[in-house]
Amino acid sequence: MVRIRMTRMGRSHAPFYRINAIEKRNQRDGRALEELGYYNPIARGQEKEIVLNKERIEYWLSVGAQPSDTVRNMLRKNGIKVS
Repeated sequence: MVRIRMTRMGRSHAPFYRINAIEKRNQRDGRALEELGYYNPIARGQEKEIVLNKERIEYWLSVGAQPSDTVRNMLRKNGIKVS
């Protein structure tokens, strides 16, 4: 089963996350099937920086990938329908 979840990158006290399609059994930072975007929670602007590849995310959702709770909320806020 494929999940859409975040992989932590960056350094201590400066997190940066990649949003990936990854096998459910793999570790959080394990090998991803495809990178779908990124999230920078400490961006300097007013809003936290989120970049998503909507076309590929919709593809993975259509073939049965399940987003994690955090990613599900992020997708909804960016206008991607999640069942």
